Amino acid sequence: MKTILTILTCILPSIVSAKEWNFDVYLDKTKIGEHTFKLSELNELTSQARFNVKVLFISAYQYTHKAVETWQAGCLKSLESSTSENDVSTKVKGQLIDGKFVVDDGKVSQVLPECPMTFAYWNQKILTQTKLLNPQNGQWLDTRVKKIGNEMLAIKGVNIETTHYKLDASMEGKQKLNIDLWYDTGNHEWVSLRSITPEGYIINYKLK
Repeated sequence: MKTILTILTCILPSIVSAKEWNFDVYLDKTKIGEHTFKLSELNELTSQARFNVKVLFISAYQYTHKAVETWQAGCLKSLESSTSENDVSTKVKGQLIDGKFVVDDGKVSQVLPECPMTFAYWNQKILTQTKLLNPQNGQWLDTRVKKIGNEMLAIKGVNIETTHYKLDASMEGKQKLNIDLWYDTGNHEWVSLRSITPEGYIINYKLK
């Protein structure tokens, strides 16, 4: 019995560390798809999204995305992503090599610092970064984060206190991403996201 308890003590912390975030995604008030994030006990993050925007029952925009990231001590160690927007496909690969993170999108290869981060919303460490890697296209973006304050937010039908942050990302002075993030004030878990597209549409992520 003592041996079994010892084994369980070693296994359980790893099991508990595995997490999953499942979101319904809305364009304004219309549901257009889903986005899931699964973080394994080995610190491998799998992100999968599928959107379909219809106009008069006809598909006007289709988007699929999958990224697999491996992390160690809060640093990105490898990345492999595949994205399809209508008929345009993009693949990005990244790997830590000799103390530098090398990213290749099939056209351009770039060398980043040793400990880069993607837009890993589940890890609040991103809120302290001045640079983040977009796993969809390999862009190394300038980022700026502002704390908005505490807000009550309905999550899964329950009102909870959250902390609201605004994250802006740009490249060479041109804004690329405009994102609002909310975290549960009590346990610091990521609970909501909102993004405004360049066309002015609002994308909302709602936890299932």
